[in-house]
Amino acid sequence: MPSPSLGLELLERLGELADLGHAGQLMAWDQQVMMPAEGAAARGEALATISRLHHDRLVDPQLGALLQRDAEAEPLIVRAVRRDHEVARRVPGELTAEMSRAGSDGYGAWLRARESNDFAVFEPALRRNIDLARQYAACFPEAAHPYDPLLDRFEPGTTTEQVSALFERLRAGLVPLLSQIAMQPVHQSLQGDLPVAAQREIGLEIAHAMGFDASGWRLDDAVHPFASSPAIGDVRVTSRFDDESLTGLFALMHEIGHGLYERGVDPQLGRTTLGSGVSLGVHESQSRLWENLVGRSPEFWTHWLPRMRERFPLTLRDIELDAFIRAINVVRPTLIRVEADEVTYSLHVILRFELELALIDGSLDPGDLPAAWAAKMKQFLGIEVPDDLRGVLQDIHWSEGIIGYFPTYAIGNVLAAQLWRVAQADLPDLDAELTRGELGSLRAWLREKVHRHGRLLTPPELIEQAVGGPLDPEPMLEHLRAKYGALYAL
Repeated sequence: MPSPSLGLELLERLGELADLGHAGQLMAWDQQVMMPAEGAAARGEALATISRLHHDRLVDPQLGALLQRDAEAEPLIVRAVRRDHEVARRVPGELTAEMSRAGSDGYGAWLRARESNDFAVFEPALRRNIDLARQYAACFPEAAHPYDPLLDRFEPGTTTEQVSALFERLRAGLVPLLSQIAMQPVHQSLQGDLPVAAQREIGLEIAHAMGFDASGWRLDDAVHPFASSPAIGDVRVTSRFDDESLTGLFALMHEIGHGLYERGVDPQLGRTTLGSGVSLGVHESQSRLWENLVGRSPEFWTHWLPRMRERFPLTLRDIELDAFIRAINVVRPTLIRVEADEVTYSLHVILRFELELALIDGSLDPGDLPAAWAAKMKQFLGIEVPDDLRGVLQDIHWSEGIIGYFPTYAIGNVLAAQLWRVAQADLPDLDAELTRGELGSLRAWLREKVHRHGRLLTPPELIEQAVGGPLDPEPMLEHLRAKYGALYAL
């Protein structure tokens, strides 16, 4: 871990960059959680200003000179910041500001489109964001594919070719498994009265067991669940509860997983710009591990189901553990990505990846996106899309200009299974601890293997060090075959 051996001037500059990022995150969090709708235009301008100031300081030649001067003091810190510096130098500051402004405006348009269930309300904002994404990609003419620079923003060092190859292997394993499950009797998901207030209460109990602490965390509601951490000691998670399902409870565990990553970064990396997760794929591995590999396991619910029965006596009083596990692990093609099961989830991601490629390379016009979406949903999952709200308007990402992000969700699924396999080997008492409601050993293991490093290591370095090899979908596929083979008697 780093020591304060960097030059004072460089530390001050890194601190400024971190502070600007802090301010931007706070404004973005507020926009989705607390800001009144009429504040959108002003917030867009404020975020654009923050983005431009951050960009100007990051590309400053004096920062480059300081990085050169202090290269030997903290080589891993300098390496990471130099990469940020070199990438930012390729992008005009006004383009950075305009992308931020368009993302803020697009979010408001997306909300209005969802209210009216009409993609046409959102289309102009989407068209603007796609155009800006292409302008960004054009700043890197040497890229093998125009999508590469967009992907690199969220998964540094990963290429479109690599993701395509990974997704081919995933799809080849998932489609036959889904076909096998579809031939079996349908399992019933949980149905009944599941009051939101009670879900929030039990959700907070689980969150505290995972590591939520009111002194450094907060929980709020949002249209689209997310986590944000302006600083290592300031973690904000959101969820969206529904009184007819437990999707909000699992979404909360998912977002707490993200928060644990940010909370677990070595405090010495604070205000160095390295005090956050190294990539969104690694980030997603943390949330998916807690949501699915822990949160949908019989070991976990051995402890928590009795407490659920107390909270929901009308619905869960007589349910046995085996029946509950089957109910929360139903495999069924569905319209909504964030509500998808473990088997179909990555197919939702691959669908979005393919649509993004087409939007960026120009083979798909933004106005034709709803039809293309519906066609791929039919092709991938065999279901019809009834309207825009449950189709192309369900995700927040494109509204904010976040293009290149979606692949990281499936990368996270792959890495989560690899980490889980190593954790089970390193922690032989893990299953027994889960049955007792003890989550501290797993949290500590993840902090040591993943969280504490922040952005010091590159994603491939971190993955190699944590699991002993590169990304490999086979552990995930083996996990799914074993788990759902047993649940569906395949």
